Parts: sequence; C-alpha cells; structure tokens
Amino acid sequence: MFKLILSFLLLFACFVAFSQEKRSGKSAKHNIAIAEKGLIKISVMYPYAEGKTFNMEYYETKHMPMVAGFLGSNLVKYTIEKGLSGGVPNQPLPFMAIGTFYVKSLSEYQAAIARNRDAIRADFANYTNATPIILVSEVIK
Repeated sequence: MFKLILSFLLLFACFVAFSQEKRSGKSAKHNIAIAEKGLIKISVMYPYAEGKTFNMEYYETKHMPMVAGFLGSNLVKYTIEKGLSGGVPNQPLPFMAIGTFYVKSLSEYQAAIARNRDAIRADFANYTNATPIILVSEVIK
C-alpha cells in the first residue's frame, strides 16, 4: 500500500511540474539565460602573472558599480567572473578575473568611458596591479 501511495505522489508531482512548464510556455531546455543578439559585449580581462594581485571584493562592490553608473541606461547588464583555472590541468591561470558589460550602443559606451576615463583608470590601483586586456565584441547568439 505504501509503495502505491508513493508512486501516486511521484506521478502527481511530475504531472504538476509538467503542466506548469506548459503554462509558462518554456521547457527546461529553453530556460537558459542568453544574452540578446546584437548587444555589444565589452570583456575586461585581468591576466594572471606572478606578482599580480586582484581584490575581488573591491572590484565587485566598488569598481564595477561605479563604471556601471557611468554607462547609465545604455547598460543592459554586467557580470563578474573569478578565474579558477585554465583549460589544461597544471597550467597557469590565464585570467584572475573578467568583468563584462553588455550594452546597446558601442558609441554611447565609448562616449561614457571617454568622459570618465581618468576616474576609471585612477580606481585600478584600488583593486589590481595588472593591466587589463579589453575585447569588444557583438553577441551573435
């Protein structure tokens, strides 16, 4: 009897989950957040090297919010990644961190950065002694 009740509850839970999935119009395989096609992605990558340092707490709580504020309504979102390892075991970490901005307009991004370049560069000393590599790209998919 216990197995029958347990089977019924399991079947009922599956039915409820499936019906909610259908009502939302999304299946589990489509629940992945994807950046919108056509957005401009600015990746600010901080290379790892012996003697280079990076203060993630400062970067997360002060620097990135400051730059995000400069970008205003052009900014769609930003992400922060902490480097853990490279793709090949026992090889040096390629990047200590990567900050990424997703914006609607490259020209608006460039204008905002130009207006605030001195403040942004002056703040580097508060969290790193590494020189970042910047890649500007367009989101394709």
